[in-house]
Amino acid sequence: MAHRRLWCWPVGGKHAVRRPRRSPGKHGKLAVQRAATSEFEIREVLLETYAANGAMNQRLLAHLDPRAWRASRVDQKDRGGWTLSGIFAHLHNNRLSWLRSSAPHLRCPATLDPARCTIKQAIAAHRESATRCLEMLTDALSRSRDRRVTKFSRGSWAPVWPAGATMFAYMFAHDAHHRGQIIMLARELGYPLPDEAAYGIWRWEKLWKQCGFATRPRFSGGPTE
Repeated sequence: MAHRRLWCWPVGGKHAVRRPRRSPGKHGKLAVQRAATSEFEIREVLLETYAANGAMNQRLLAHLDPRAWRASRVDQKDRGGWTLSGIFAHLHNNRLSWLRSSAPHLRCPATLDPARCTIKQAIAAHRESATRCLEMLTDALSRSRDRRVTKFSRGSWAPVWPAGATMFAYMFAHDAHHRGQIIMLARELGYPLPDEAAYGIWRWEKLWKQCGFATRPRFSGGPTE
């Protein structure tokens, strides 16, 4: 019976066995294909989630009481506290900062002035900046050698990061943090958001449908039905 030859080298007085390399074979190639498919699906899920993120902000804007837009809490008057208009302007203007630093080739919409902008203007501005940011993320998460978004700058105060999944996480977390402030402030001002908005941002199946996706929130590689 023939035996494969094993090559041995003395290491520290002992013998380490080195086996001949094997080709990936059918099962190895299949594993590589599955890994590539899973990576593609993760990318698609992240992009869908960021699109839904924009829809969450739009849902809040659509249900805000106009009387609360520039109102301040009694204990914050003359102290520079947040207003709802200020928070939404901050969200939009921060996106523009990311775009200018990380994707200067994309057209930036105009900034929002928290002291002057209306709810209608904020709705339009948020829709446009969310679209540009989604374009930026689409390129950043691409495996293409020609991708143009290779870094993510949060501002001059912070180190620059390589563009990728962490970039998505930061952008989503920033909006989510301020959404919580918006819901809480509206309530404190005496103009609480209706359940359709305050709890509607958690109904992700409806948000996915609103965005026009054929899929729904899912684990990568998991069932969509």
